[in-house]
Amino acid sequence: MSMFHSINTTASALTSQRLRMDVISSNMANAETTRSQYVDGEWKPYSRKAVVLQSTENESFSNFLHTAMGQSKGVGAGVQVTKIVEDEATPFKLVYNPEHPDANAEGYVEMPNVDPLREMVDLMSATRSYEANVTVLNASKGMMMKALEIGK
Repeated sequence: MSMFHSINTTASALTSQRLRMDVISSNMANAETTRSQYVDGEWKPYSRKAVVLQSTENESFSNFLHTAMGQSKGVGAGVQVTKIVEDEATPFKLVYNPEHPDANAEGYVEMPNVDPLREMVDLMSATRSYEANVTVLNASKGMMMKALEIGK
């Protein structure tokens, strides 16, 4: 295991959480967007997006060999964003507003499936994860600096 393994692992988490915060910001910015996609001759409202994270595995021969021999070290290799998906489980909200240009024949407008409360909770979670990883990075840096001082 390299001396910088913990820093590389933490850096991957920081990058992933930053992208997660960017996607949440995009959701909040488009919470009232009724014309996002043009599908089959009509406009569809903005659909909420979410980030899918996955652990990165070190897929080297030595890792497979140690795992097969029961000598796995159990050390993670970080996290990565595998994809950004649209939330298809949550339906669009119907709001009665007959004067709106996107209203249907009954006067209802399809609004995005973005819930500001849910987005704020997700944003707080991503922010806390980011802060925790910054703390880990600073601790790793401090330990390396102390190790260098011992060598003087």
